[in-house]
Amino acid sequence: MDWLYVLMPISGVTIFWPGLIILGLGVGIIGGFFGMGGAWMVTPGLNILGFPMAFAIGTDVAHMAGKSLISTMRHGKFGNVDYKLGITMLAGTVIGVEIGAQMIMWLERIGSVDKVVRWLYVVLLISIAWLVFHDVALRKKKEREASAAGQKLDETAVGLDWASKLHAFKVPPMMTFHAAGITCSAWLPIIVSLATGWLAGILGIGGGLIRMPALVYLVGCPTHVAVGTDLFEVAISGLYGAASYTYKGRTELVAALIMLIGAAVGAQIGAVATKYIKGYGIRIAFGTAVLGCLCSVVLKLIQPMFPEYGGFINGVSTVLVLGFVTVISLYITVRMVQGAKAELAAKKQKA
Repeated sequence: MDWLYVLMPISGVTIFWPGLIILGLGVGIIGGFFGMGGAWMVTPGLNILGFPMAFAIGTDVAHMAGKSLISTMRHGKFGNVDYKLGITMLAGTVIGVEIGAQMIMWLERIGSVDKVVRWLYVVLLISIAWLVFHDVALRKKKEREASAAGQKLDETAVGLDWASKLHAFKVPPMMTFHAAGITCSAWLPIIVSLATGWLAGILGIGGGLIRMPALVYLVGCPTHVAVGTDLFEVAISGLYGAASYTYKGRTELVAALIMLIGAAVGAQIGAVATKYIKGYGIRIAFGTAVLGCLCSVVLKLIQPMFPEYGGFINGVSTVLVLGFVTVISLYITVRMVQGAKAELAAKKQKA
């Protein structure tokens, strides 16, 4: 079975290459659908497959940049990208990415990068999962209350409404973002981009794991516009991050190219799927994906505590992360096909 493994020339590790293709294709679908690079799954996935954490981060940033650019162009055709909002966030994103990348180099020098990054992932994934499912629970509560009163809840109603409170702080300059349909202080998206840019650099993510929820819950974007705008930001930060990590010698370009082949196909599927699945359907699927990734990272963290079961735990982690990517990708693809069939049937009836 040696033919299933390939030596990575820069990092010097031997990798199960079908795992790279599964990650690329699956995360292409997931990233195009959720509006992010998918690094919150890919970086732990690459680490589980055998890459040292610094190489896992740098390699995924390079793969993410190309895939997100493809997804952005597709979302732009659907009117899901607020380019003005994305450009406003650019400066904060680039500054944050470089701060995070420099912190990774420092953590690598003191030998703490793997442990620190994994624990940051755990804290972040738990926080995001709570945020999403708490929002869904509040929305369902409002639906029940409206139903009890004999009314139907407005489709634009949300569970958590932090954005309207933040919009009350009218610190100049004020800006109107027409595609997103919001007016707020320019400082709000800039601060959000600085924080998510830092996460992009230190965790090897495009920032999408937190930027998409932040655009929804803090900036006030409709979910489908947050998806497209976030991908625009991911592409920009990813291109800068890829250059930064490649310069530092932490990018395995062979692995990035293998994943990008599958991701280019998957990104098209994910982007089209948002045409048929919107709002809380996206949020629930997103929260489920976060929980799956959390389980795989926790398993990797406890592996050193049980050295006699190290091989078994590593195998379970690999199956879990690749399994979740596969299952969620299939769900998105099936829903897209069902939506497309229904749309075609409706057009035939009108004709």
